[in-house]
Amino acid sequence: MWKLISLSILQSLFLCGGQVLLKLGLVKSGPFSWSAAFFRSQLTNWWFPACGVSFTVAGVLWFYLLKHYPFSIAYPLSCISYIFGMVAALLVFGEQVSWLQWLGVLLIMAGCALIVK
Repeated sequence: MWKLISLSILQSLFLCGGQVLLKLGLVKSGPFSWSAAFFRSQLTNWWFPACGVSFTVAGVLWFYLLKHYPFSIAYPLSCISYIFGMVAALLVFGEQVSWLQWLGVLLIMAGCALIVK
């Protein structure tokens, strides 16, 4: 069971990391336009390839989890990424997170704990 939890945490970290890198890339990309110059400029935006690598690792881990563990247990554990997302919102993006949002994440985690038992 610890292997499942460890791999789920790792997969969630890469999934959340991909989302953070995507957001950072979009912030750095400047104003959007349908011009060739805009899309060429995105080829040098290293946040996007980093995002792709992070999502690829998360995907491979997810394939492994789905192959080797029951879906009814593996899928709910993917919600661990909500915790990492809230922490990233605070630390990386400087967002305010209300106590109600934290309560919601806590309830989701309580549900995950019940599923794993």
